[in-house]
Amino acid sequence: MNVRRLPDLSTDERAALFDRDAGVADARDAARDIVERVRTEGDVAVREFAEEFDGVSVGNIEVTDEAERAYDRLDDDLRDAIEAAADNIEAFHARSAPEDWRADFDGRELGRRYRPLERVGVYAPGGTAAYPSSVLMGVVPAKVAGVEHIAVCTPPADDLPDATLAAAHVAGADAVYQIGGAQAVAALAYGTETVNAVDKVVGPGNAFVTAAKAAVRGDVEIDFLAGPSEVCVLADGTADPELVAAELVTQAEHDPNASCVAVTDDADLAEAVVDAVAAQVPQREREDTIREALDNDASGVLLARSMPEAVLFTEEYGAEHLAIMADDDEALLDRIDSAGSVFLGEFSPVAAGDYASGPNHVLPTGGAARRVGGLSVDHFLRSTTVQRLDEDALGDLRDTITTLAEAEGLEAHAASVERRFDGE
Repeated sequence: MNVRRLPDLSTDERAALFDRDAGVADARDAARDIVERVRTEGDVAVREFAEEFDGVSVGNIEVTDEAERAYDRLDDDLRDAIEAAADNIEAFHARSAPEDWRADFDGRELGRRYRPLERVGVYAPGGTAAYPSSVLMGVVPAKVAGVEHIAVCTPPADDLPDATLAAAHVAGADAVYQIGGAQAVAALAYGTETVNAVDKVVGPGNAFVTAAKAAVRGDVEIDFLAGPSEVCVLADGTADPELVAAELVTQAEHDPNASCVAVTDDADLAEAVVDAVAAQVPQREREDTIREALDNDASGVLLARSMPEAVLFTEEYGAEHLAIMADDDEALLDRIDSAGSVFLGEFSPVAAGDYASGPNHVLPTGGAARRVGGLSVDHFLRSTTVQRLDEDALGDLRDTITTLAEAEGLEAHAASVERRFDGE
């Protein structure tokens, strides 16, 4: 990792920073094939893919009962940590839940009401690490929303991680299945002999999971297409380079395809961050993964000519995680609208949001923060508008409705209004 001047970036270098597909396009054809086989062959395909991709002979696809036993097996510290995180996530999402409302608009009683989806599927990644936090982030807001049935899928293993299973138990999942990758998305979307189909599939995953979500979208709802983890650190000369470096290393730990960027207007800080990264990486257990992520073309330390230029880059980048380390971080935040989750100040590491502070860590990547927000209670609700008009209110709108209806050639619409005033 080295310092690159922001205004000197080539077209290809900018494309690497902003076109963060991370292999999803290349996975689309294979993911579609997997989805189709699971849709048509059900559990048979699920088991075959477990052998092929995970190297596991799956007996029972459903492992719901094992989740409670896993909870009992946890050591006290891990059990307490999972429960504390779940409590914080629940408190935040309960505060974020929308409420039904009705109001009077000059005789028009109008309102909106919210009702939960009936069935939701949560995907929790596995593979090189266990992610109980992703289980909590998917299941807890669905429970807060009032979803009737919540299923969790996580990749199969000869020994499923107790932490992941226990998190499903703590969060209140109704069913847990050991199914991974694109096949999990397909099983949730279409159902199998064992898995009941759901109304919506949420949760992060690798390129195949994301490609599968794209393939089933339309037949089932999804949250959004989320790729590998990413962070952008916006810093001025007052930032601690060790802490900036720590944020880059932290996100690089997730995935070789992670995108880890720092942008600053201070040349001394930029060089110090590079030096700090070099010193920190060898201390980490997942050193090889971190190095690969930090060395990819989507990562780097960028030097802007000014803080306004750094802010413009940050807004265009639309990071999944945005850490602002600056003297006046609130003023900088006011100038940035596009970010999945923002972390202000030196005592707000991204890891706090990943695990325990409360906001959701299932966030848009690849610049999608310019269009959508992170997973929330809203994703598990459907809204219905309600209206009641009295005679005077409809009379006030009478000419407006009939004029527009006739302009659109929908004479019956106009007639349905006029019929209510036939006695005049």
